[in-house]
Amino acid sequence: MSRVLIVDDEPGIREVLSDILEDEGYTTFTAEDGVSAMQVLRTEPIDVVLLDVWLPNRGGIDVLSDIKETYPETEVIIITGHATIDLAVKAVKRGAFDFLEKPLSMDRVTTIVRNADRLEQLRRENQSLKASLHPYDAIIGSSGPMRTVLELVEQSAGSDARILITGDNGTGKELIAREIHFRSRRRDRPFVAVNCAAIPDTLLESELFGHEKGAFTGASHARRGKFEMAHTGTIFLDEIADMSIAAQAKVLRVIQELRFERVGSEDSLHVDVRIIAATNKDLSEEVAARRFREDLFFRLNVIPVQMPALRERLEDIPELAKYFLERFAETRGAADRRFTDEAIAALQAHPWPGNIRELKNLVERVTIMCDDVEISGDVVRSLLGEPVGAAGFAEFADYEGLTLNEAKDEFERRLIHRKLSEHDYNITRTAEHLGLYPSNLHGKIRKLGIQVDR
Repeated sequence: MSRVLIVDDEPGIREVLSDILEDEGYTTFTAEDGVSAMQVLRTEPIDVVLLDVWLPNRGGIDVLSDIKETYPETEVIIITGHATIDLAVKAVKRGAFDFLEKPLSMDRVTTIVRNADRLEQLRRENQSLKASLHPYDAIIGSSGPMRTVLELVEQSAGSDARILITGDNGTGKELIAREIHFRSRRRDRPFVAVNCAAIPDTLLESELFGHEKGAFTGASHARRGKFEMAHTGTIFLDEIADMSIAAQAKVLRVIQELRFERVGSEDSLHVDVRIIAATNKDLSEEVAARRFREDLFFRLNVIPVQMPALRERLEDIPELAKYFLERFAETRGAADRRFTDEAIAALQAHPWPGNIRELKNLVERVTIMCDDVEISGDVVRSLLGEPVGAAGFAEFADYEGLTLNEAKDEFERRLIHRKLSEHDYNITRTAEHLGLYPSNLHGKIRKLGIQVDR
């Protein structure tokens, strides 16, 4: 339900506009002058403002400037009884959406408010769409541990219950948080992610709760914080165990009261957000060591989700490797590729301390460093920095002193030359044996300077 603020010094106009807009389904707030209007904006997220030009103490055009400076995404409709070209130009330059002339036509009021609200909603939907179209990875995996996680996602997404996601780095905690959001009733509202470990402690409070102009050195403008940006949506507090005790206390208050103050302000701001938190630490141990507030832990840990390490879901590796290989090959315009059974076995034998993130990085390296359609176990082991079997590189000593690219080129040169010889330098048969297209083989012959004897 969108929120409209009506700013006019005439009580009768405020009352009539409120009644009309509430009949249209809007939630309305009123203010008699610019000072009280800014007070409402500081304490309630407003979508559209109806602003009279002639106000006591501070004129409507100046109040318009104040609103657009502090709340640039809020649409402002000017109300005036004396519309002039000069006034119109001045208002548009300062960010007004449209004009309403007195005496007010109620049909025109509802039409312009609806248009302004629609523009605000489209802007929010666009932000949400951009977030949903961001090239985040799909959730891949059918192993027992992943089925447990996905069942929790399915059961919890439709509620507003707070969720605590735990697990090692690289296991996909943010991916799960986004999946919960996009399956929830808040899917069309903002998803705001905050990496608490990446923000200096001195700036974290301002980042989370915003600040007023002049609150500290360098605060030249008022700024909305992450909680305010996430209003009606979801805020994801990643690495929450890295947050200071002081910041934890303020987050606890937001959870309890759904209110907070910007830095430098004494005015309380209401917010409606769903909180999803994540950490790679054991919060029970952090609580015991007095590094994390026990009351905050219990508040966050309504629905716990434990992300399994990759070593605990080895049966998902073939599907994950295939997914990443297809994704990277597609972006580079490469032909269809696949890991051999030996390569999959090598992947499953690796301990994966970096979890899925490490696997993803390895597959990207494979697509850059190896042009073979069939990716062998030796290629995988070499890129993992593990010993390579003699069967894969019988002449490994010949590659000592070469860079990886130089060694790869030399190996391909020898292999292609030998296969050409075995197939009487028939390009089509050689390409088929190597799993390449003839055009690709021609390109490699030229690139590697291979002499074709006929």
